[in-house]
Amino acid sequence: MATPSVKRIGREPIRIPSLTCPFPSAVNPHVDEVDRDTLAWLATSGMVDDPDQLERFRRAAYGWLGARTYPYASRELCQLVTDWCVWLFAFDDAFCESDRRAAEIARALPQLYVVVDDLPGDRATDQIENPFARALLDIKARIAVHGGPDQLDRWRTVTKDYLFAQVWEAANREDDVVPTVGDYIFMRRRTGAMLTVFALIDVAAGQRLSPEEWRHPAVHAMTEHANDVVVWDNDLISYAKEQSGANVRNNLVSVLSGHTGRTVQESMNRIGQMRDQAVAEMVTLGPVLESLGSPAVTAYARGLEYWISGSVDYSLTSSRYFDV
Repeated sequence: MATPSVKRIGREPIRIPSLTCPFPSAVNPHVDEVDRDTLAWLATSGMVDDPDQLERFRRAAYGWLGARTYPYASRELCQLVTDWCVWLFAFDDAFCESDRRAAEIARALPQLYVVVDDLPGDRATDQIENPFARALLDIKARIAVHGGPDQLDRWRTVTKDYLFAQVWEAANREDDVVPTVGDYIFMRRRTGAMLTVFALIDVAAGQRLSPEEWRHPAVHAMTEHANDVVVWDNDLISYAKEQSGANVRNNLVSVLSGHTGRTVQESMNRIGQMRDQAVAEMVTLGPVLESLGSPAVTAYARGLEYWISGSVDYSLTSSRYFDV
């Protein structure tokens, strides 16, 4: 169980609810090498060219996120999934949450979609100027090496969904809109990019989920609950950092406070109840997935559990959310 944390918002301290986690925690033995090499990959990619921002990425030690959420992965595959997480953080921080307007983000999407989709008549890869597109091409090529065609297609589909959702999030910032509770919960499952990292669990575990298993109702329900828990935990943990910025509108704490009349603390407490209920649903679904008798499904379910425990363990100690 993670202990509550107190952060001061304005003059009043707030308490992050206890982020209970009944799932196991572990750390990949290759964490130090992965952390070193993912920073080197980011530095050479061109996605982050500001030395101060690169230093913030170094302090955040994203190798520990990959090591905690994929503790079972081989050295090479842990590097792949960690690099993908770092791509997402860089795209979020250096591109989407910069001063770019929604229309500018939308106009950048074709360069990224071309890379993800491999559409006929694509421009030559040496003509791709966008550093995020070039790094995305590298990630996709490595997924293709280690995953089957259906696994790559699954990642492609949810990645395009994530990219398009960034336009919606940017429009909220631009127009000073706090989305409704229903809209936010629906879209947060996409803006949070969790489906893109969940799609790599079976690749990292070396246990291929068939398309039928990926679409199984119990697997879908387990995935959705895990998605909600991770992004709601992130909203709770990041609120103190975001509350004075433009992106505070895209946070469940603000959404509940704005549309239900709850105080910030009451909204946090409610989110804590919601995430605990989602964790309980995951626990209930565990035996259902075990009963399917599929090693791949079992490995996938365990991978979702590691994402819950690993993201909490990482986030509560990371300089990304708390001062060093």
